[in-house]
Parts: sequence; C-alpha cells; structure tokens
Amino acid sequence: MGGYVKTFMLMAALTALFMGLGAMLGGASGAVIALAIAAAMNVFAYWNSDKAVLSMTGAKAVDETSAPALVRMVNRLADGAGMPRPKVYVIDTDQPNAFATGRNPENAAVAATTGLLRRLSEEEVAAVMAHELAHIRNRDTLIMTVTATFAGAISMLANFALFFGGSRDRPGGMIGTIALMILAPLAAALVQMAISRSREYEADRVGAEICGNPSWLAAALRKIEAFAKGIDNNAAERNPAIAHMFIINPLHAHAHDRLFSTHPNTANRIAALEAMQPVAQSSVSRSSVPRAGARVAPKSGPWA
Repeated sequence: MGGYVKTFMLMAALTALFMGLGAMLGGASGAVIALAIAAAMNVFAYWNSDKAVLSMTGAKAVDETSAPALVRMVNRLADGAGMPRPKVYVIDTDQPNAFATGRNPENAAVAATTGLLRRLSEEEVAAVMAHELAHIRNRDTLIMTVTATFAGAISMLANFALFFGGSRDRPGGMIGTIALMILAPLAAALVQMAISRSREYEADRVGAEICGNPSWLAAALRKIEAFAKGIDNNAAERNPAIAHMFIINPLHAHAHDRLFSTHPNTANRIAALEAMQPVAQSSVSRSSVPRAGARVAPKSGPWA
C-alpha cells in the first residue's frame, strides 16, 4: 500500500507543478488551459500509447505458431496469476530486455527481446515475463504513460515561456522566466523518475510471487544489467523517452544516461528479492519456457 500512496503523492505533485506552471505563464486562465491540454494529451496517450511504443521498438507480434514456447509460457503465468492473457511481442535486438504496455489488463502486451530469449535460462525468462505481468496487473503501464505525458507537457510549457518572454508583471521578470524554463522540466523529470523507481520495486515483488521464485528474477536482473552495459538497444537509443518501460535501463551502455536513470539501483532490487522467500507452488513448469540458448522460432519467423 505504501508504494501506491507514494505514487499518488508524486503524481499529485506533478499535476500541481503543471498547473502552477500554467498559472505563472497566464494567471488563472493559464492554469485552466494547462489542465485542458493535460487532459487532451492523456486521453490520446490512454488510447494510443501501446501502439506507439510497440512501433518505436520495432516489436513484432508472435503466436503459438511462430514462438510457441514463449507464448505458452506467458499464457501459463497469466492464467496462474488470474489475469487476462496479454498479446506477446518479440523485438529483434541482442540486448536482453523486456517491457509491458497497454492501458489496462484487458488490453495489454508484453515484449521480450531476442537477446533475452537467447541469453537467459528458462527460469530467468519466466521471471522477467512475470515481472512484466506484474506491471500490467498493477496498472503501472498506464501510470507511467500519464507521468510521461505530464513531464512532456511541462517541458512544452516551459519552452513556451521563452517565446512569451519575461513580462514585468510576471514575478521574477525575464530572470524568473529563464529559471522557470530550466527548473520546471528538471522537477518534472525527477518526479517521473521517482514514480518509475517506486513501481519497479513493487513489480519485482509481485513478479517474484507470480513466477514462484524470487531468485530467478534476481539472477535475471543481474544478467540483463551486465549485458546492457555492453550491448546497445538501438530502438531505445533513438527514443530515450521509452527507456523507463524496460525492466532494466536499456541506455546503460552510455554513462551520460545514468545521471537521470528511471530505474532503481539493480543491486538494491536484487537484495530485496533475495530477502523474499520462494512461493511454495510455482505457476510455471520447465516445459513452458524457452530453453536457454535455443532459437525461439525458425528463421522465417516474424522477427527474423
């Protein structure tokens, strides 16, 4: 419950920051306009965010014909968690990683990279997919879309301040305007990162319960981060705004991305998982996940 309260408080702060920025630019009417813009952007993001993210990453839909082991494994995990079965996608990149998207559990998707399926063990793949299912069950995919939209809108309003100029009637004048342009987007980014990090810890906990063994997810996180430091994820590099959606920051290969990482420290996540006790009955069997190092589909598959 504490994680949800923290997320609510951070989102309230983001909303207040957005409306306050509008008020500083245009008074009371500016705050109302800012709220209207935020509402319109969020409506658009609610209905189209999943399509946009899947397109940006080059994810390809798979089924029981093209990737039978992966799809059956995701279905078994979802069934065991009492969730609707999400659509399954594969991204052709050697960096092991994964993410979930969708506005609600009934309209959700999970995506895994070919590197994840090749480089991780059966249990580790299952744990990663369980983590993504946890994001869906917790509706984190919607929360992160909304926060990303607010953060982008705040940056947009801050840029408008440059064109509107520093009015003498506005507190601080030109100096205040410049400070607003710099500090408002920074504050929005910090709040967005705080929300993302909070939701990752919760998804780790719930994902470990879904797959049945916290040590599987701990081992997966350790491997993914090690590989991510040396293997680029080109789609994420082209679209860094989606980095927060992956289980491990896909931009870790470049040091300048670490300063504002949207993910908590991996060592801390692993320590929290190792402190958990394994669930007595796992909802996944060894036959339901891809073998480590095995091809997930023939060369004619949709991501070949």
